[in-house]
Amino acid sequence: MAFREEIWEAAKNKQSNIVLALDLPFEKPQNRQALYERAAKIIDAVSPHICAVKFNHHLVLPLGVFNGVQKLIEKAHEHDLPTIMDCKVNDIGDTNRIIAEYYFEAGFNALIANPFVGWEEGLKPVFEIAKKRGGGVILLVYMSHKGASEGYGQTIIDESGTKAPQYVAFARKALQWNADGVVVGATYPEKIKEVHAILNGKIPIYSPGVGVQGGEIESAIKAGAFYLIVGRAITLAENPSATAGKIKNLAWNLLTKSC
Repeated sequence: MAFREEIWEAAKNKQSNIVLALDLPFEKPQNRQALYERAAKIIDAVSPHICAVKFNHHLVLPLGVFNGVQKLIEKAHEHDLPTIMDCKVNDIGDTNRIIAEYYFEAGFNALIANPFVGWEEGLKPVFEIAKKRGGGVILLVYMSHKGASEGYGQTIIDESGTKAPQYVAFARKALQWNADGVVVGATYPEKIKEVHAILNGKIPIYSPGVGVQGGEIESAIKAGAFYLIVGRAITLAENPSATAGKIKNLAWNLLTKSC
């Protein structure tokens, strides 16, 4: 099963469009086992309320891809949850290919990539590896932080010679390259709406930034977001399971009403 279908199956089965961003605070290297156990406990606790788990460098750096992280991937899969590596692939083609090979070999179902590097000798090898392994590629179109406008919001001259915002060009490339998803920050619902119109329902939008960064569930989904990526609002909560459950119910109800 291809990634796009796999995550949708998980969403339907869990009745959740919430992707958990398993981002945890810095720990000293000697506390790696405690960090692993905390991450594993969170996956177990919130698994009924989410449709996928997204990893970042927060865990890859201290735990190692083929050590603690691979065990966490296996745990997520035991709960029928696909896993996404937020590595923001952004290098020359051969390096990107090797990065993709390692992450898919570890068990990840999809990678997030940065379209700034382009297609030829850029992201083309990542898409090829993903297709060979039955994985997915999600493209960054507009990030959730305040400085996103400096890069993703800048005005460019596209291949046709016309001016366009960078994120609009990236949304069009997502269609051209047949990406499995795009990332647009929940903190910018107006950008979600604009990208959604370009994608015309052909590619799902993943929106991070709900909660701690100020993104709102209702405005993001009404603008066209399909999956919400939620991290610290859940991982740092006193009761991650209860918090995830509340977010799930609100988000799923809004999504089903909008579809």
